[in-house]
Amino acid sequence: MSHSRDLIMQAARRTIQLEAAAVHGLLGSLDNRFAEVAELLLSGSGRLVVTGVGKSANIAQKLVATYNSTGQPSVFMHAADAIHGDLGNVQRGDIVLCISKSGESPEVKVLVPLVKSMGNALVGMGSNAQGFLAREADYFLHTPVEREACPHNLAPTSSTAVQLAMGDALAVALMEARGFTERDFARFHPGGALGKKLYVRMGDLIRSGAHPAVRPDTPGMEVIVEISDKRLGAAVVIGDDGGIAGIVTDGDIRRLVEKGADIRSVLARDMMGPNPRTIEADELAVEGFRIMESHKITQLVVTRGGEYAGVVHLHDILREGIF
Repeated sequence: MSHSRDLIMQAARRTIQLEAAAVHGLLGSLDNRFAEVAELLLSGSGRLVVTGVGKSANIAQKLVATYNSTGQPSVFMHAADAIHGDLGNVQRGDIVLCISKSGESPEVKVLVPLVKSMGNALVGMGSNAQGFLAREADYFLHTPVEREACPHNLAPTSSTAVQLAMGDALAVALMEARGFTERDFARFHPGGALGKKLYVRMGDLIRSGAHPAVRPDTPGMEVIVEISDKRLGAAVVIGDDGGIAGIVTDGDIRRLVEKGADIRSVLARDMMGPNPRTIEADELAVEGFRIMESHKITQLVVTRGGEYAGVVHLHDILREGIF
């Protein structure tokens, strides 16, 4: 068993080293053609149609997902399906990116002339700088690879790693050139934890009726009732001027009891902690979480225009599935 495990770990390390070296080698192949492709996409109004066969088609599908989520309208078209009817997906003004390690597959050799005859710009990406695709494409992104990580140098491993890295490099370059912001990213990722981190704000998390509030002269027992009724573990103390004077948490009450205080004889002003941590309602929930985490608190007072708006509990953020 130990010998088998050693072989497994050796294979894993060798694979990672070979693929990392292949990706690092892309730095030497980047030239003005990459910038020209980026400029073509930045100046055009059409979509990017990404195509390929085999494992390159799988990489194409992943890149289409990345491009669409980062502001570059894209569509996937399998090269084999393209020559059997799906070529109708290519519209006037679209740019076609064809991915192929060898650039010599039968599907590519049939597809390339058809795309060019339609007048669409063709960008090739592959490891063979002398292949059919490299010769016929209007632009060619060279993704050289000395050998696959596969021990037989057959299964696409290093070659797909470099295709993915080059495609991601193009996505990031386009994002930065367009000034693509976190807010833009959120528009394309409204669901799931990722999107929620970018658009859910503290004001969105205030529960209906979640405004536990007492006055400075509210008796201690009534403070407890208010905390228990609103189920947020705290009550905000509102001063005579309408401002936030302090906060009473269930922890404050517990500590008073431990000291022997008679809750029936104290007022809210005797129980509260002054100057509670606050956050504006339009701040992102992730910022609220950061404040709670850094100050080791579980409630945060939310204000709107400086006025008390409600309380958000740590559980409200976690329940939203942001983390």
